[in-house]
Amino acid sequence: MTTLDLPADAAPAAAPAAPEDARPPLPERKLKLGGVTREDVLTVFGALSGSLALDWLLYERVLPFSGAFGFLLCWYLSFLGGYFLLGRLQWGALLVRERLVSVVAWSSGALVVALIAEQIGYVALRGMDAARHSNFFTESMETTAALSPITSGGAIHAVVGSLEQLGLATLFAVPLGIAAAVFMSEVGGRMARPVRTLVEAMTALPSIVAGLFVLGVVIITFGFEKSGFAASLALTVMMMPIVTRAAEVVIRLVPGTLREASYALGGSQWRTVWNVVLPTARPGLVTAVVLGMARGVGETSPVLLTAGFTTQFNGNPFSDRQVSLPLFIWNYVKQPYPDMVARAFAAALTLMVVVLILFVTARVIGGRRPGDLSRRQRRREQVRRAITAGSNR
Repeated sequence: MTTLDLPADAAPAAAPAAPEDARPPLPERKLKLGGVTREDVLTVFGALSGSLALDWLLYERVLPFSGAFGFLLCWYLSFLGGYFLLGRLQWGALLVRERLVSVVAWSSGALVVALIAEQIGYVALRGMDAARHSNFFTESMETTAALSPITSGGAIHAVVGSLEQLGLATLFAVPLGIAAAVFMSEVGGRMARPVRTLVEAMTALPSIVAGLFVLGVVIITFGFEKSGFAASLALTVMMMPIVTRAAEVVIRLVPGTLREASYALGGSQWRTVWNVVLPTARPGLVTAVVLGMARGVGETSPVLLTAGFTTQFNGNPFSDRQVSLPLFIWNYVKQPYPDMVARAFAAALTLMVVVLILFVTARVIGGRRPGDLSRRQRRREQVRRAITAGSNR
């Protein structure tokens, strides 16, 4: 008998293969891209400590060098070299170069932040003696002498003068600058190249030349008196090329397909620029305005030539002399009296705060994306929808 017949219940039961869909899924593992590992931190710390020890040994004991700046520079260069060597012992050449560039970028950003913090801290420390008294923000220097106590006099006339002059200059420079940028980027033609060349030349124009131009043309030729308005014209000359160049770059970044879609819907060139191009480039245009304001708010020589200097409060920029915060700082920081120097540093701290408020306000106003509605516009839209829904009922 060649075969063995076994009963059915005695045959080994083969386990049926489970379908693939019935198998429990494997747990998902999240892949972490980038980030900082413990090896990165230890490598940076080791390079910092080792380069500091080596720099101290060479700079203070071996080499005939001195000075804090040279010490810090040698420390930074030796840190980069040490980080490269330590990284080469752990990672490949490509990864080492990538992380070395990252360290350079992070250290450069930290250096910039540290310098800004150091400047703000130094100005605040020197000017706190005057800024902590309320009279500094409510009085002028009209009745304050060189040896008057710190509780006498203030910079309210300089604050008002700076705000009025910067406001007028912005009112003049922003429309002209954006119009010139639109002409060069959207209209073009044979005149676009000469206009661009002139704008680029005005970008490098020294501020004293702008002040002399307004002094010679507006004040001497036309007979206007020195005033905040004349100073705002000089600041306009300084701000307009900055706004124009930055606005042109931003407008050129607007995709051409948006313009083509507007033309396809029957929009004219003017409607396309006004309703498509400028709203799309609005955040960049706000940045252009901020750059122009940053150029004009700290100018001293044009204001000195066109607005003069006064210790009295003058809230009318179109009549008589008017001082600004940079001119206030320049006039009092060079005096040999400690209280006057403290007032100058307090004015510098006030100028920083004013600039910060202006920049934040500009960002809030123009920082929305194209198509985003403001809070008032959203409320108006909700009211309109409610009225429409009620009328349909």
